[in-house]
Amino acid sequence: MRNVMDGADVGRVIRRIAHEVIEHNRGASSVVLVGIHTRGVPLAHRLASAIAEFDDVVVPTGSLDIGLYRDDLGLRPRPKLEPSEIPAIDGADVVLVDDVLFTGRTIRAALDALADYGRPKSVQLAVLVDRGHRELPIRPDYVGKNIPTARTERVQVMLAELDGSDAVTITGEGE
Repeated sequence: MRNVMDGADVGRVIRRIAHEVIEHNRGASSVVLVGIHTRGVPLAHRLASAIAEFDDVVVPTGSLDIGLYRDDLGLRPRPKLEPSEIPAIDGADVVLVDDVLFTGRTIRAALDALADYGRPKSVQLAVLVDRGHRELPIRPDYVGKNIPTARTERVQVMLAELDGSDAVTITGEGE
């Protein structure tokens, strides 16, 4: 196992992404953050706090469960579903927030799920880690850290809200 980000790194990355979201959207007044369960939700809330600190705007923040929108439903055990809580997104600049971007299939499912809640002006993607190996034409707008990995490696994001501390680690197959 190798550590690639510690708690301070995660905090810096969230603050940088907050600045980028504000700059890209010319302020945050039209922004809505939607975290993808599980670790995207606390990341979205942290991002909202940082944006409020920098831009003095309270950004509506929600959570999205994509379990029933996945394209591998028949290939794995039935997912445990979490409630989706989506603020009004019609005409908003929605920023989907997730911890790790890998093949792009989770984001494809999130886009399908999000469409059931309204029609945003734009949808942007913020991820803590982009590890490559895309299978779909999906590209993040905001990236905390690009971490090239082998397909057999596993990127694990730990967040204080769920795991007691912040860190990003990579483990090899069988570790």
